[in-house]
Amino acid sequence: MGDVENRVCELSGGRQFAEQDQVSDFQVGKLMGFGHRVYKNYDPRARIIKHIAYQVFDLMGKNPLLEIALECERIALEDEYFVKRKLYPNVDFYTGLIYQSMGFPMTMFPVLFAIPRTSGWIAQWEEMLLDPEQKIARPRQIYLGHDTRHYIPIEERG
Repeated sequence: MGDVENRVCELSGGRQFAEQDQVSDFQVGKLMGFGHRVYKNYDPRARIIKHIAYQVFDLMGKNPLLEIALECERIALEDEYFVKRKLYPNVDFYTGLIYQSMGFPMTMFPVLFAIPRTSGWIAQWEEMLLDPEQKIARPRQIYLGHDTRHYIPIEERG
């Protein structure tokens, strides 16, 4: 579970959260799974992953946090704080529920969130290295480690 699900789990079945007048009054700090620096409307990927979540729940069983997540989304989409800042559910909002339904332990979630991003990070890094016109690099990535590291193949280890 992500930050949202962890915080919601602390509540009595989400009722306490649903009874809040405004999400911004709810002491969650940064609500993970909402907002995106590029998408200033509803993240189109979130619509897709939400649909996929239901397919996963059909196979693996309904995640008990689904109703709570839906209520969080409903409240946030109506709350002035989120609407004013154009904070909509992003692709990560439902993935924690999907991973949990698939049986992954919560400790694996950071890795599972990073895996699909790795190809983009590597592509940006390669572009930064190979394109002399590339002026902006976020974050700055300069590898200072060994060029080649020698190792003993697993078959030869004792």
